[in-house]
Parts: sequence; structure tokens; C-alpha cells
Amino acid sequence: MTQLITTELVELDQNLGSTPEDVIRHMAGKVAANGRATEVEGLFADAFAREQKTATGVPGGIAIPHCRSTAVTEPTLVMARLSQPVDFGAKDGPADLIFFIAAPEGADQEHLKLLSRLARSLIKKDFTAALRAAGSQAEVVELVEGALADKPAAAAPAAGAAAAAAAGSAAAGASTEPEKAGAPRPKRLVAVTACPTGIAHTYMAADSLVAAAKEAGVDLQVETQGSSGAKPLDPAVIAAADAVIFAVDVDVRGKERFAGMPVINAPVKRGIDEPGKMVQEALAAADNPNARRVPHFGEEQAQLAAEEKGEHFGTKLKKALLTGVSYMIPFVAGGGLLIALGFLLGGYDITAYADKILADNTLTNLPTEYPELAWGPLGAYLGAVMFKIGALSLGFLVPALSGYIAFALADRPGIAPGFVTGAVAGFMGAGFLGGIVGGLLAGYTAHAIGQISVPRWLRGLMPVVIIPLVASLVASGLMFLVLGGPIAALTVGLNDWLNSLTGASAIALGVILGLMMCFDLGGPVNKVAYAFAVAGLGAATIDNQAPWQIMAAVMAAGMVPPLAMALASTVLNKKLFSLAEQENGKAAWLLGASFISEGAIPFAAADPLRVIPASMLGGAVTGAISMAAGVGSKAPHGGIFVFFAIDNFLMFVVAIAAGTVVTAFAIIGLKRYAVKKPVDTVEQVPVAA
Repeated sequence: MTQLITTELVELDQNLGSTPEDVIRHMAGKVAANGRATEVEGLFADAFAREQKTATGVPGGIAIPHCRSTAVTEPTLVMARLSQPVDFGAKDGPADLIFFIAAPEGADQEHLKLLSRLARSLIKKDFTAALRAAGSQAEVVELVEGALADKPAAAAPAAGAAAAAAAGSAAAGASTEPEKAGAPRPKRLVAVTACPTGIAHTYMAADSLVAAAKEAGVDLQVETQGSSGAKPLDPAVIAAADAVIFAVDVDVRGKERFAGMPVINAPVKRGIDEPGKMVQEALAAADNPNARRVPHFGEEQAQLAAEEKGEHFGTKLKKALLTGVSYMIPFVAGGGLLIALGFLLGGYDITAYADKILADNTLTNLPTEYPELAWGPLGAYLGAVMFKIGALSLGFLVPALSGYIAFALADRPGIAPGFVTGAVAGFMGAGFLGGIVGGLLAGYTAHAIGQISVPRWLRGLMPVVIIPLVASLVASGLMFLVLGGPIAALTVGLNDWLNSLTGASAIALGVILGLMMCFDLGGPVNKVAYAFAVAGLGAATIDNQAPWQIMAAVMAAGMVPPLAMALASTVLNKKLFSLAEQENGKAAWLLGASFISEGAIPFAAADPLRVIPASMLGGAVTGAISMAAGVGSKAPHGGIFVFFAIDNFLMFVVAIAAGTVVTAFAIIGLKRYAVKKPVDTVEQVPVAA
């Protein structure tokens, strides 16, 4: 097994910048420079994305940024002792000891166990004190390897709790003396800890809760649902517990085991920052008959409704729509690209030949009748295969949209009614609009049924039989009998209107789509424009190319912000941008070319009042040029890399270039003249590449 940390991966008393972003980027560079990662940017992006989900600072001046990444080739630790502490979000202040944990996407269990063991060692004061006092890189490596070996745990009886936690559960405060007859039984607690990555916070929270419970004289056992494996708590232990603590950032696996127990639910980081408070809250909940409890199925629906009661209707509606769109996009992206490849190999007339080719031919019996533009008999057959797979994938567009809107409103019981209602909407020609309405109908119907109080013996049938049956009947029945026809007529009218757009009206639509794509860079408005475009792809034909033109305008406009930020920060005027932004600009070239609008988010987050208006200006220009030139895209994603699926590719590039230049000069002008105060350029240690 390879060495997790070496002296080359240790930095002592260095200034790595003033923000977590600076430090993580530098440490990612260290991993790559030592041949343990294939690229800096990919590793940095994964680690910084994890940091933005939950800050990794923990009490005691420590931070543990970490991630799994496909860029990592072997599990690695980088340790830095900072001369200038950096705020990683811990409540007690900035951190001076930074451990960067980089794990491959498919790291083996032994390595993950070592990484989690190290993370748990960091809450031990003697270990961190020794790290701060270390005089050399070699001394740090020796300390870390000692922590990984966990030598004291084998001999010290007091370490039994920690050893149990390493196996997936932990116990603390168990009495070694027999209980006196008639004496009240001491409180017993159980807990589950889990974080998205499952490497550091999961185990640190477990050990912190164990220590706090031991200090309070309470018996506590913890189930760690982490990457290095989990040993479920004994059902007898759960049955004997008075309350449960969920310190988690993800769903608890096997939550039904704790049904009916008083529960304290909080993010995993609180288990590290405030373990004592969580233990006391759990003890109080155990004595409170009105305390919140882990719900049974029927109770879960009612509890969700109570939690969401204060949430604004518009907020819930937006979340549901975005959930539906996010789950729908993979069907569209894969299906759209396959259709584009089908056109490439089989010619644009493959739509008329595909079914016959697939019915009558095989790889050993290639077709003799096929489109003129096909790449021969083999190209025609493979083109038919790809086109048909893509078309079938796109066939899930409306059911998936509807199903996952319902899922967002009613959880898993809403999925089946949502898919069925979406399929009905597709059958009736109600399209994208029908899918939205159907998903909302199915979701709210399933949610309402789930709130009905039923006998305990009937609860098991609710999510698998009763809710799908009744909600499907109600929502799909309304779609068939009342709503489907009008929505279908509206959809046909909208498609006819789009197909008739020419000249100024088409340009105006391009401007609107461009503005929407650049307004929030991957946010709700951007997603609405994108979903509108991809939903029309299934209806596009050689005779009705408006949906392809809309898709091209949306994709081109979405590429503008990251490309413009890259141009402005790396070519036109570097001095107006911080060193971190200049590094982000280098990555933004590829992100923009790939149609990943989020590549501009670091710039927009730092300077939204200038970046967003400039981006919208360029996006409007690009959308207008694309629509005016009749550019079409048969692929829903991929940017310039799906050039084969772009009609009039030259004007596609011209439109993107024009918008990019407009936005780049606009942002430079705004940075120069909109404010008098110059941009703060922070001194940063160069990243090793």
C-alpha cells in the first residue's frame, strides 16, 4: 500500500493565501506536482465544491478540506501549518493546521479506513499540539503515520470506544458496575453520523459525540455511515435507547429502524462543533413526550407538511420544478447526443428509415436501402441504432419531468403517479407543459393522500399500493378528462408560433433566451430557458427546425459568460482580476467551450453587480445573432465539441465570439469606471503544476 503522506507533501509556516479557495488550490497543486493527481483544476474543483457544501473548519484551529476525485490516482494527505491562519468556517476562528485529504473515486477500503482514522485523530489535543510544535517535515510525517497506525488503541482500555467507532459503531460511558436494584436506569443514546464524502466529518462527529457523552456519564453508541464501511447498530441496542442523534448531511440509511424514537437532527458539522449540546438536547428530548420523533411512513408525510408549512408556496413550487428539470436533463443529454450521432452516421433522413432498418437488418445483414447521406450500409445501420436509442431516451423526457416534480412534492410515493401522468400527457400531445401540470397534480395528490391517518397495519401498503393507485387514477384521470386537451392545443399553438418566427421576432426570442441563460449562470432562470429548449427537441424535424434553432441559441449564449471571463482575466487585462480569478480564468476556457455556464460563477460570486449585467449583454448579442443566422443544434449539450450536430457551425462560432468579446470588454469597462476603488489583488503562493 502506498504511503499516504511524505515530506514533499508537508508545508510548515507558509502563507498560502487569505481564503480557503487559495489554500485548497495550492494544496491540490501539491498533490498533482507529486504525481498523485492527473490535473490540478479537476481536483481543485471537486475539493472546492465539497467545501462549499459544508465548511470543513473544526474547533481547535483545524481544517480538513477533502474530496473524492477522478483526478486523484492514489490516496494522498497534504499537511500545511500556516503562518497566516485562514477562516474555514469554524466557530472558534481561523485555522492554522490544514489537512487536505484527496481520495480517488474508487479508493479501496483499507486506504479509506486510514484516512478516517487520521480525521478522528485531529480532535485529540495532544496530537494537534505535537503538530504545531513539530520542527521539520519528517517529524510531521512521523506523527501522522503514528496516528494512522493507532498504536495506543491496541493497549489502552479507554480507547475501546474509538476502536468500536472505527468498525462502524462507537460506545461511551458504559457503566462497569452492576446497576443497583430499584435505581433508575441511566439514559442510553444512539447516533448516526454521515457526510457526503464519508471520509472525515463522519468519523470526527462520531468521536466528538462519544467523548461528550462519556463526559456527561451517558451511554452512547454511534453508527458511522462512511466510506470505509459501516457496521449497523445492533437492533437490541436501538430498542434499548431513549433517543437518537442524527448528525448527517445525507439521508440516513435504514432510517426506519429508529421509527418512533425522539430525535435530534442536525448537520454533521454540528456533531463536531457542539457535541455536548447535542447530547444534552437528546437527553431532554428523551424526557419530553412532545419531542420530535423519527416518523413512521404515514407520520413522515404529515411531518414534512408541518416542516414546510411556513415555506412560501412559490418557493416550494420552484424547488419542485427545478428537481424535475435536473432529473430530466440526463435523459435529454444522452438521448440528444445519440440522435445527433445517428444523423451524422445515417444522414438526416434516417428518421424515415430507422424503424425499417432495425426491423429487417442486423450487423451481419446490412441494409441495402438507406439515406443517400449515410456513411454506407454500416453507417446507416449504426446510425439507425443510435437514432432509435436516442429517440427512446427522449421519450422519457415528459414522464421523467413529471415523475420527479411529483417526487419533490411527495417523496418516493409520488414517483409512480408522476411518471404515469407524464406518460398520459405525452400520449395526448400535451408535451412539456403537460408534464409540468401532470407532475404538480400527481405530487400534490400523493402528498395529500399520504397525510391521511390510517391504522398501523395499513401503513405498509400506503407507499407501494394505495398512494400510487389513487394518485395515478386522480391525476391521470384529470389529465385525460379535463386538462390534456386544452394543454395539447396550447402546446400545438406554441410550436406553430415558434415555427413561424422569422426576422425580428426570431431575433427578439434569441435576445430573451440569451438574457435568461446569463442571468444566474446555472440557477433557476437559466434552467427554465434550458428546459424550454431541450423539451422541444423531440418535436424537431427537417420541416420544423425552430426547436433546433432555439437549442443552438440557448447553448451558444450559455457558453458566453465563462469564455468572456477567461478572455478578460487571462488575455485583455489581468491586473483587474485577483490571482485566484486569473487561475479560474484559465479553467474557464475549457468550461465555456464545453457549455458549462457555471465556469463563470467564481467571478459572479466575487463581483455580481458587474459580472452578471456584462454577461447578460453578451448573451443577448449571441442569442440574437444565432437566431438571425438560423443556426441549429440537434444536440442539447457539448458546446463546440458537438460541432457535427450544429447546422451553420461557422455562424455558431461567430455568435459566440461576438458575445464573448462584448461581455469581456463590458466587464473590463465596468471594473475600470464603475467604481473608484481598485480590485484587491491578494498575494498568493504560486500553484505547483
